[in-house]
Amino acid sequence: MMRQKLVLGVAGMPGAGKTVITRMAKEKGYAIVIMGDEIREETKRRGLEPTPENIGKIMLKLREEEGPTVVAKKCIPKIANASADIVLVDGIRSLQEVEEFKKIFPKLVLIAVHSSPEARFGRIFRRRRSDDPEGWEVFVKRDLRELSVGQGSVIAMADYMIVNEGTLEEFKAKIREVLEAAIKKWMK
Repeated sequence: MMRQKLVLGVAGMPGAGKTVITRMAKEKGYAIVIMGDEIREETKRRGLEPTPENIGKIMLKLREEEGPTVVAKKCIPKIANASADIVLVDGIRSLQEVEEFKKIFPKLVLIAVHSSPEARFGRIFRRRRSDDPEGWEVFVKRDLRELSVGQGSVIAMADYMIVNEGTLEEFKAKIREVLEAAIKKWMK
């Protein structure tokens, strides 16, 4: 049964628009697995506040302690147990994670979303999540940390790329196009 699932992996730098893609997929009835939730839960488990610094440290520490695919391995049971046949995985950060998912779910489509640093910083500043940086320096540090684990390689190797620099309506139209194309590709 696991091998029948279609996994839509979403990659993008913080603030690029992954959450919008996730919301739209949820509205379509797809199951959702958010990789960053694993890091946030581990941060809490270790008794730390969910600040950008602490979450970043735990992301790197987990990978150091258990290897570069640790977060993917923690997400695999959630994907396998999802009731939907299509599962969107938000937050893939390395090609090792992509390969780990493909071992179990060969029907994996990688979708990248890209936005300029300025656009992303503005979105992050407005959304005010607990792990969002409050200043440009912390934002850049976070970007460099994301890139250090392989985020750029995942974005470069994506099956589909969505550029999110226009209006929300334009972005949603692009998302609908890509989701439709990805489903058609694998559901033949």
